[in-house]
Formats: sequence, structure tokens, C-alpha cells
Amino acid sequence: MKKLEQLYEGKAKKVYSTEDPNVVIVSYKDDATAFDGLKKGTITGKGAVNNQMTNFLMQQLEKDGVPTHFVEELNERETAVKKVSIVPLEVIVRNISAGHFASNYGVKEGIVFEEPTIEFSYKNDDLHDPLINEYHAVALKLATWDEIALIKKYAFQVNDFLKKTLLECGVTLVDFKLEFGKTADGTIVLADEISPDTCRFWDSKTGEKLDKDRFRRDLGNVEGAYQEMSRRLMGK
Repeated sequence: MKKLEQLYEGKAKKVYSTEDPNVVIVSYKDDATAFDGLKKGTITGKGAVNNQMTNFLMQQLEKDGVPTHFVEELNERETAVKKVSIVPLEVIVRNISAGHFASNYGVKEGIVFEEPTIEFSYKNDDLHDPLINEYHAVALKLATWDEIALIKKYAFQVNDFLKKTLLECGVTLVDFKLEFGKTADGTIVLADEISPDTCRFWDSKTGEKLDKDRFRRDLGNVEGAYQEMSRRLMGK
């Protein structure tokens, strides 16, 4: 698989074309941002952790019936994936109150919900990714009703799988963000990543944060948290 022209560079990843028009290469960076890019820094080694963790989980999810964009891990930082058109909705599933949910609704962190919640943000940097409901998404032609129903089904499947898998590692899944894309034939697949950048992981016994919140909140030992998640989940 040859890495050709750079197609895109985001906050955490670069994307390159390949000789196959339906496959691109994603390269994970160590760059870290928070608060709409107002806070910037570097988390040494996070690109490798996020790449390998994403690939590990996506391969497991494929077996669990959730289609993904994963094709092949090329090295510790680079992966070949199906070229997709990203559905411009960030899908957030929450099991416990934290982050924006707690601040937006004036509740304390740590409230365990009887059932998981799901919300959508319009993926638009200029508008700062505002919350959006399903009716708005359909009105703006971001997705169809059938696509939204399928995305919700997959998101809750991912939640069930991750909660069980992480609990076995002594980790509580608080919340997480997913993105989905459409392949050339219109198939909806899980895309982007599943990592400490996009999830909140708390140690099941101590409540210690093992994710990007350590960077956001200046809690220290950010690299150690990413490495600890890698060790617990993948044994490396």
C-alpha cells in the first residue's frame, strides 16, 4: 500500500491517497487540542496508542456486527481504511454525567444514568459543532431518517460492546464520540477513531481519569494515562 498525496490534515490525523481510489491511509499525530483549538499541546506517543487501540476495537466490533472503515494496520501510527464520505454528525453516547452534559444542564459529574443517552452535534468547525436534533439533521439533509436510525443502532451496539470489554479491564466507560461515513456504494460504516481522545475512561475502583481530560484539565500524567489504557486493553 503506497502513501501518495496528502488529502487532508486535521487536529489529530493526516489522510493520504493510495493507488486504490477506494482506500486511504490515516496517519495519527501526537498533536493535542481542546476547547475548539484554544488549547494546544503534544501528548507524546498518543498517535500510536490511538491508532492501535482504534484498530483493535474496530476489528472486534466487526465481529460483533458493526461495519467499520478498517482495512489494514500498516505500522504503529498508520492504517489503511476505506475511503468514506463522513456524515457530518458527531454522535455522542453517555452512560454517566460528565463534561458538557454536566456543565450544560447544571448537574454534578458522576451521575449514572438508568439508560444511556444519545445526542448529535452538527460537525461544523465554524459553528463550533452545535447540538442538533434528528429533525434538524434531516431538514439540513445531513442524513436521512433511515441513516439516522441505523447510526443510532450501531452507536448503542458500540456502547454495549465497549462497556463490557472495558469493565473486564477495570475501566468504566463514561461517554464517547463516534463518527460514521458512507462508502462509495452508500453503505454506512463506523469511521474516525475510538481512543482516549474520543472517550472518557475512568478507573472502575478509584475513578481516576484515563483519557484526554487529563490534558484538558491539566491533571498531569497525560502520557501515562494513554499508556495505561493501552496496557489494560491490549496488553502493550
